[in-house]
Amino acid sequence: MTHRNYRYYDFIVAAFVTVLLCSNLIGAGKAAEVDLPLVGHVVFGAGILFFPISYFFGDILTEVYGYAHDRRAVWCGFGALLFAAIMSTVVIALTPAPGEYNTALQSGLEVVFGNTWRIIAGSMLAFWSGSFVNSFVLAKLKIWTEGRHLWMRTIGSTAVGELVDSSLFYVIAFYGIWPTEQVISVAITQYILKTSWEILATPLTYAVVNFLKRKENEDYFDRETNFTPFKTSL
Repeated sequence: MTHRNYRYYDFIVAAFVTVLLCSNLIGAGKAAEVDLPLVGHVVFGAGILFFPISYFFGDILTEVYGYAHDRRAVWCGFGALLFAAIMSTVVIALTPAPGEYNTALQSGLEVVFGNTWRIIAGSMLAFWSGSFVNSFVLAKLKIWTEGRHLWMRTIGSTAVGELVDSSLFYVIAFYGIWPTEQVISVAITQYILKTSWEILATPLTYAVVNFLKRKENEDYFDRETNFTPFKTSL
């Protein structure tokens, strides 16, 4: 691969990592519910507000810059999640200063971040596996279709990647904490909602991809790419 300096790549990676951290530390631990017309009572993980956006960025990175550039972004996200898990553990382990406020704050931190290691373990494995599957499928489909039918490629790759992600994350992170039927229900609901989000975001995907291809003068095809996930170099 010829190494180039891209104008927008670093900004997309930064946005990707930010969304990933928000989805796994803010939204993932909460099971929410909503009543939908014709559907009824639906339970879902609040991370749905954030996480599909990371797949949106992953699709953009692979489509415009290629698998290797998306692989580097995935490892950046992986490192950020690991650092967040370590620092969460350290902060919770510190003895709080005397006072009613600090005592209440410590309890709140333990409730919110006390399961951080389990959430992070499930998230890291699910995110890592799902993201690479998504990127691999998208890159291969781009070659097979000769760059046509972007909508089919992004939706298809996301459907496969999200299946891997949702199958792993909720079992690892919440089995034994949430009731089993809730774990299964939320995992299925998350998969459907995340895939649906990708379908709804298709017009935005087209707009951003076309903008970046034009501005970066790049439309990479992974014909000679080494698809191993175990490297960070381009």
